[in-house]
Amino acid sequence: MIPFHANALPALIGSIPLGDHEAAADMVATHTPQIPIWAQLPVYPEEGMARQFLPGLPGLVFEGEKFYIDTAGADFDDAMLRFYEDYMAVTEGAADLDSSRFALAPDTARGFFVLEERIVRMDPPPRALKGQVTGPITFGTSVKDQSGRAIYYDEQLRDVQVKLLALKARWQIRRLARFDRPIIIFIDEPALAGFGSSEFISMSREEVSACLEEVISAIHEEGGLAGIHVCANADWSLILESAVDIVNFDAYAYFEQFIIYRDALKHFLENGNTVAWGLVPTLNPEDIEAEETDTLLAAWEERAAALEKLGFDRHRLLTQSLFTPACGVGSLSVEHAQKVLRMTRGVSDALREKHQLQ
Repeated sequence: MIPFHANALPALIGSIPLGDHEAAADMVATHTPQIPIWAQLPVYPEEGMARQFLPGLPGLVFEGEKFYIDTAGADFDDAMLRFYEDYMAVTEGAADLDSSRFALAPDTARGFFVLEERIVRMDPPPRALKGQVTGPITFGTSVKDQSGRAIYYDEQLRDVQVKLLALKARWQIRRLARFDRPIIIFIDEPALAGFGSSEFISMSREEVSACLEEVISAIHEEGGLAGIHVCANADWSLILESAVDIVNFDAYAYFEQFIIYRDALKHFLENGNTVAWGLVPTLNPEDIEAEETDTLLAAWEERAAALEKLGFDRHRLLTQSLFTPACGVGSLSVEHAQKVLRMTRGVSDALREKHQLQ
């Protein structure tokens, strides 16, 4: 694993509200050149959060824009067997990951290939490269079988989708490794905001942890850094106590809820890990219009002061921090998205200059 120093750098989540991948890459390069992402453009249905990572699942059926896993099909058992055979062949080195069912493709992830083409021309070169996969809890509760039941609740399908996502994360790292930069893969898990609620009452902590750890472990084994992004409140102990390297939370709206987990956060930082502060609002257009870089810097100072009172060192905190939007900007207007990205970079630039961080 190549060492990575956060040092209050700016980073983004995945989605951008444009219809052109080159223009999206320009937008990313303008605001976060140190840690470029590959952009997901939700204007295209095939780049939707769950749908983008569907290819490779056994039993996958499309009916127009609708998709589901057909477990009742006559060939489903054979399809499951072929999936596991392919998985074993790739993980044991008998098959090439790049030509397997676990590779991303230009028709569903064009942004990845645009990023690859651009990295070689970046001057100065980036500090790190960032990719993403939909997390196994969000994916597993979003994708349904032919009866409308989420595949997460089928033990075998849950195992299949975790392995699919783990290898799609590994594929990204393996492709980007030639650029000799630290590689960060965010596991996007908005559904974790519902963990513990009545909606997910049958979901055990042990199952959720096992799903996350399998994807995190795959990222680590390939030499990458693993992040988890949740854009609402969550049981942060579950995440902070995992093997993840970066925790990304909505620091604009949920700071007070996050610092309830003070002891877990202290341990997380003492282990050298990174907190990615989603300090720039994305949920409400009114909040975006109301804020500027200066007001967000003031908000950061208030939050840092609160953490100092709890025993955290402000300078150390900054060196182990990234700054991001609270969530992806794909659902915003272009104007609001541009302002969010501008403020994200503005907060980072101001703090790095003030504290002389490289």
